[in-house]
Amino acid sequence: MRRQDREITDRDQIDAIIRACPVCHLGLVDEGQPYVVPVSFGYDGRHVFFHSSTLGRKIDILQRNNRVCVEFEINDGLITGPQACDWTTAYRSVIGVGTAELVADPAEKREGLAVLMAQYADGPFTFGDQMVQRTAVVRVTLESVTGKQRPKA
Repeated sequence: MRRQDREITDRDQIDAIIRACPVCHLGLVDEGQPYVVPVSFGYDGRHVFFHSSTLGRKIDILQRNNRVCVEFEINDGLITGPQACDWTTAYRSVIGVGTAELVADPAEKREGLAVLMAQYADGPFTFGDQMVQRTAVVRVTLESVTGKQRPKA
């Protein structure tokens, strides 16, 4: 990391940033071309879960290349300066790299969906058999994470 003074190394801080984010940006590579899509997600401390239709571009890409990047950020406000190029943004961000897998087992799919729902609301949650069957659940095992911040003051 070029700006080591902005690096976040404390895993609790990194986890807190992830848990505070409403959206995960999922980075994929589609036949040599980058593809980034925002997804609703859940985080259990080691894995990121997201759901999708069983058909579509994300699933097609993941079946060909399951290496992914995930990005989370919190915008903490604009920092103004005397000149336009002195302006910046206060932020906290996390980037993770890992491997995605489609979850096949219905019980594991329910667990992943529960983690996803817990990102946004308190449970308990129930998931009908038909809904579980027609929903793709993807589990990303994070191999590395890095955090970075630009405090406001």
